[in-house]
Order: sequence, then structure tokens, then C-alpha cells
Amino acid sequence: MQEFLFYIKLGLNHVLDFGAYDHILFLSALAVPFTFKNWKHVVVLATIFTIAHCSSLALSVYEVFTVDVGLIEFLIPVTILITALFNFTYVFKEGVNLGELLHYIATAFFGLIHGFGFSNYFKMLMAEEEDKITPLLGFATGIELSQVTIILVILTLAYVLLNLLKVKRPIFIAVASILIIAITIPLLIATFPN
Repeated sequence: MQEFLFYIKLGLNHVLDFGAYDHILFLSALAVPFTFKNWKHVVVLATIFTIAHCSSLALSVYEVFTVDVGLIEFLIPVTILITALFNFTYVFKEGVNLGELLHYIATAFFGLIHGFGFSNYFKMLMAEEEDKITPLLGFATGIELSQVTIILVILTLAYVLLNLLKVKRPIFIAVASILIIAITIPLLIATFPN
């Protein structure tokens, strides 16, 4: 049980680390178009992201698949940028539905990318572990708990701005997405492959 709790805490810290805020940016971009009215959809997206993220960790830990870390470090901000840009479909066409399946597939793919960004460290951490499933499940639990926390913060912020301060939903989505893009651009420049 101690080991499981250790990995839950590791998962929580991995996502909520303000020093490595790529997860927070990605989840913010993912949650911005939604409100409490459609909270289930964004939680499903976050869960898909968690499953994909931990799948790439499992692929690495079991040495099924490895990737170029430099490329992954660049692709992580690319996923944030694409997600934030996608939000403008909600700005220009209120309630646009480009297909839930497409949204789920893109989120899963982005989760794989984010997971590979952490896979080398996680693989080193797991090198001495015989049981790799318990740590993976603990880590996944920590990631999911932290992601739901971030989503609740974004949905609460949206509620305050949209319902109490009467900001128009398209304006909120556009401004929040532009802020996310502005924060992401330096990450893209810093990790651009040589």
C-alpha cells in the first residue's frame, strides 16, 4: 500500500508541478471550451488522456517502444498549441461538433506523446521494481486525480466569468486560448529540434 501511495503522490506531483507546467497548460486548453453543463465530456477526455499517458509509460517500462526524447519535448508544446487552436472552432461556430470520436482520438494521441516525455525517468524509477503494474496504476490514479482538480478549477473559473461576471462564452474561450498559446510559444522555440 505504501508503494501505491508513493506512486499516486508521484502522479499528482507530475501533473501539478508548476516548474513543468505543460500538463497544466494542456488540460487548461482541453477544458476551456466546456462548462459544468458538459463536465462529463471533459472528464472523459481527461481519462482518455490518462490511459494513453500511462500506456506510453508501460510501453517504455516493458521496453516495447522507445522514442527520441528531443522530438517528444518539442511535440508536447505542439499538442498544447493544436488543442488551444482547436478551441477557436467553439468561438466561431457556437457548439460546433467536429465529432467526439475525432476529439477522443486526438486526445489519446496527445496523451501518448505526453507520456513518452516522462517515460525515461519513470523507466529508471521502475528499474528495480519486480511488480510494474502496481506503480503504473498508482501513477495513473495520481494523474487522474490531479487532472480532475485542474478541470474543476477551469470549470469554476468559467462559471464565475460566464455566469457571475457575464463574460460572453466565445470571448472567454478566445482569450483563454490566446493566453495558453502565448505561454506555449516560448516552449516551442526552446524545444525546437536542431
